Amino acid sequence: MRSIWNGAISFGLVSIPIKLVNATESRSISFRQIHLEDGGRIRYHKYCELEDREVTHDEIGKGFEDADGSIIPVTEEELAHLPIPTARTIEIVAFVPADRIDPLHLEGAYYLAASGAPAAKPYTLLREALKRSNKVAIAKFALRGRERLGMLRVVEDAIALHGLLWPDEVRTTEGVAPEARVTVNDKELDLAHALMDTLGEVDLDDLHDEYREAVEDLIAAKAAGQAPPEAPEPATGGTVLDLMAALEKSVRAAKESRGEETGEAAEVRRLPDRESARRTPKAAGDARQAPTARKTEAGKTATKKTAAKSSSPAKKTAAKKAAGKKTAARGRTA
Repeated sequence: MRSIWNGAISFGLVSIPIKLVNATESRSISFRQIHLEDGGRIRYHKYCELEDREVTHDEIGKGFEDADGSIIPVTEEELAHLPIPTARTIEIVAFVPADRIDPLHLEGAYYLAASGAPAAKPYTLLREALKRSNKVAIAKFALRGRERLGMLRVVEDAIALHGLLWPDEVRTTEGVAPEARVTVNDKELDLAHALMDTLGEVDLDDLHDEYREAVEDLIAAKAAGQAPPEAPEPATGGTVLDLMAALEKSVRAAKESRGEETGEAAEVRRLPDRESARRTPKAAGDARQAPTARKTEAGKTATKKTAAKSSSPAKKTAAKKAAGKKTAARGRTA
């Protein structure tokens, strides 16, 4: 991988020469602007507004526009000699638990590669120290014209650098949440949890960019002189009139997509409420003993009924024998 920045990690008095490489890459499809009439490429030319002529790359520099509209020129040499220690150094300023970093602050990701054999030992030392501490390093560094905040963490056997936004670059949530006071009941929460359980987890490797694939299919079809693929029917949407019905339908749909039995209604597992949580062991024990006592009483009743049924055939047999003896006696008398 090609490095985009060379410098060193400042770890106390330890300096670790490193190279910065991109940890991610874009897979999006880019388009060119064309003239609709003949398909010609659209080109941009850079003109000087004072001389009204096109200028070359070597004639272009940087300038800051002041409030009154005047331009203050700033050269690359002046930027390279700014009095900041992070111009060519990733300066570690603290170590904190990873959960202290809000994902809202995360920017781009980079890998830090050890630069040369002498850097292998201190690089490995920092990596293993991060592993043992279960912490991440907070650092400052300068890249692409400005000083940035960063987070160093271990990814497999490498050290990764995540750019972080400065605290004043993250907006508050004011005006985002619903202004109206809304309450949800326990049954709605139970259905929401049932839907979450049904959807389950996912391996990110199984997910893919369907939009990019559709664009690739479109380009391939047009290049081959074929008709573009037809778009599927848009999913029905609109205002949710019955939240409970929508949740139940969502649970059934999720189960059907996974090939599970849906049944007549969604399976809902009640969340433990406060009353049951406060139940004492004695009360719980009484609740368990009551069904046992009822079962024992029912068992005795069943035993009596069985004994009564068993005695009935015996009585019938004795009556038959008595009738037989009477008949035999009559026969002898005759």
